Amino acid sequence: MLHIPCPWCGARDQQEFSYGGEAHIARPENPAGASDEAWADYLFMRANTKGVFLERWRHVHGCGRWFNAVRDTVSHAILAVYAMGERPPAELDTGSKRVSG
Repeated sequence: MLHIPCPWCGARDQQEFSYGGEAHIARPENPAGASDEAWADYLFMRANTKGVFLERWRHVHGCGRWFNAVRDTVSHAILAVYAMGERPPAELDTGSKRVSG
């Protein structure tokens, strides 16, 4: 079982959290003018990274807040957590082209 460090409540068991998928997915610039392919990419296409991965979590059975985490998908180690709207720590940024402010 993972022990996830909530930025507001501290470390808790994984059972208290809900996984929210890949973090920093950029919405199409012009939604009304986006092609079907652009919408399909936005809605369904996600990285399947082996190694360091940026993801979203919600502390459902705690403060209820969303936050981002940097997790190694091989070892499942949580390397960092940070608030929504913040950038990942520079040394752990995966350099993904999908990352936006």
